[in-house]
Amino acid sequence: MRLRRRWRSTVVLILSALAAWAVVPSVASADRYMLVHGCYALRAAGDGRFVVKDALGYSLGPATAGAATPFRMQATALGRYLLYGPDATMPAATPPALVTSTATPGRPADWIVSPAAGQTFTLTALDGGRGLGAGPAGRLVQVAAAAAQRFAFVAIQGCATFPEITVNATGTPFTGASPTGPVRGFVDDHIHIGAFDFLGGRFHCGRPWSPYGVADALKDCPDHEPNGAGAAVENFLSAGSPVGTHDTKGWPTFAGWPRAESLTHEGSYWKWIERAWRGGLRIMVNDLVENRALCELYPLKQNSCDEMASARKQAQDLRDLEAYVDAQNGGPGRGWLRIVTNPAQARRVINAGKLAMVFGMETSELFGCGQFNGTPRCDAAQIDRQLAEFHALGVRSVFPVHKFDNALGGTAFDDGATGVLVNAGNKYATGQFWDARQCAPGDPDHDNEPTNVEPLAAVIAPMLDPVTSNGLFTGQLPVYPPGPLCNPKGLTPLGEHLIRRVMARGMILETDHLSVKARREALTLLEARAYPGVISSHSWGDAGSLTRILRLGGVVGPYAGETESFAAEWREARAARDPRFFFGVGFGSDINGLGAQGQPRPGAAQNPVRYPFRTFDGGTVLHKQVSGSRVYDINADGVDHYGLYPDWVEDLRVIAGPQIVADLAGGAEAYLQMWERALAARGA
Repeated sequence: MRLRRRWRSTVVLILSALAAWAVVPSVASADRYMLVHGCYALRAAGDGRFVVKDALGYSLGPATAGAATPFRMQATALGRYLLYGPDATMPAATPPALVTSTATPGRPADWIVSPAAGQTFTLTALDGGRGLGAGPAGRLVQVAAAAAQRFAFVAIQGCATFPEITVNATGTPFTGASPTGPVRGFVDDHIHIGAFDFLGGRFHCGRPWSPYGVADALKDCPDHEPNGAGAAVENFLSAGSPVGTHDTKGWPTFAGWPRAESLTHEGSYWKWIERAWRGGLRIMVNDLVENRALCELYPLKQNSCDEMASARKQAQDLRDLEAYVDAQNGGPGRGWLRIVTNPAQARRVINAGKLAMVFGMETSELFGCGQFNGTPRCDAAQIDRQLAEFHALGVRSVFPVHKFDNALGGTAFDDGATGVLVNAGNKYATGQFWDARQCAPGDPDHDNEPTNVEPLAAVIAPMLDPVTSNGLFTGQLPVYPPGPLCNPKGLTPLGEHLIRRVMARGMILETDHLSVKARREALTLLEARAYPGVISSHSWGDAGSLTRILRLGGVVGPYAGETESFAAEWREARAARDPRFFFGVGFGSDINGLGAQGQPRPGAAQNPVRYPFRTFDGGTVLHKQVSGSRVYDINADGVDHYGLYPDWVEDLRVIAGPQIVADLAGGAEAYLQMWERALAARGA
């Protein structure tokens, strides 16, 4: 009996020791990034007491992990965290030097975690820069940063899960055979992730990420209240009338937005992008986008309307997004998104199973090259300086012209309600409404047909800033002849200079939005040099230019939109392909760029996408995407947000067969080969 009791006592001691040992390990100082999403207790160095939440805030309690408050480490940036408690509250720096509890993620609850001696860390408040320390009776307070208490992060259980959108994908992202080998995957050659900052920063509602989570990122604009009735421009662009309503609640119900037809709400939240990557996306060309005139005409703004200043800001936004994705995945370089500046980098990124992002520029006055009543507002030297600057920022693809006639060339116009608004912007920027004339008899190509301004002028005027728009709709308003119509403005000498400088740098020229005349002249310049760095990225071209682009070795990426119309354009591109070059197609989502997304396909109920489905490589299974309490189905919802593009590709397979998916999966390789040829031709 004595031996049995001793044996039992020995077992109890061993188990107690093991239990104690289980909570001792803490994260090494070099791995502060690896704290992300972990569940930890904070143990003070020295006396070993653990942080406990109490009625007044937080204090150092017993030296036993069982009494500690568990915190979910939610990264806000590299090396910064919210300490998310089991009751959804967080320690927050509160003036003058308190540490209290808050249920609102934000700067006061944002702590910089820094390595200290041994396996400990210090925490410094982002707001105010003071350290987390212990005052009388162990109460946590703010102290001078140099006097901050050192803490060990001890693994524990009992944490709450920080709210986030789910990806609903299982499996391993495909990789390549070697870093320099051929790649597979889709290319979205036209997207605007940085558009939350364009048009003054208050036109677009929501943003692709927030340091403080989905509830902060995906919320409607305050001016849309009440019930969307204040969203005059959103209602006008989406439904043709400034009068309308929508449910303004974003997260978690998403009852009113995002929607395929909504043009002012965020559609590219980072978890939706992650789902697109998991579904096979391997290149996205993010176009930095701005329109000075529309920004100045829109009454609400918080950012500069200068197009190049906005482009710089958006470039930094995207690098911040890259770092944020890294922070959510354990540290610098560990995320699935990488910004690239050459095709060799892109190959390595894609073959490692990640998503490569290329910077492009789509602005209406590129490098400040607007014009007023025919007088240019830039010169060749200015073009050279700013092209060099933005190339250094990582830009590799440029549009000479966007929505307006500028000092580089003529535009292809726009139609409908959006077209009237943009035409008003053209008048404000250039002193003239668009000049649209009947095309030459027998010409198979033409520009878009502008909608007459007068019927909608009285509707648009109240939505604009009353000072900047004063007199915009007075005098003779244009009445356009029956189509087909063409812009008589072609490429200017400054436009020719830009294109030659683009070729000299091995950059990619975007021909979309150029007038038929300007596009033909641009392609003639490229053909004279046999320059292959050219793309039509979202169906603002014509059949004649499509053939010329493919014969140069360029790439075509039709506007995504509805699957049936995309499939028709894919067939045209496939029929025009040049056998000398590897063939693959991209797609231009134009999401966030005042481009509607694809509606549900007619007939989907009879011939639907069936969930779950596998990606083209077979390695990932995709289920219906869940955002908060909303479950999305491509058959019923269309492309309401960017995370539904894998479902859109599957819908293409359903209606057009496996070849269209194979050509899309060849899009990344086709894009990289075109880019490589452009770099090889730059010195020719």
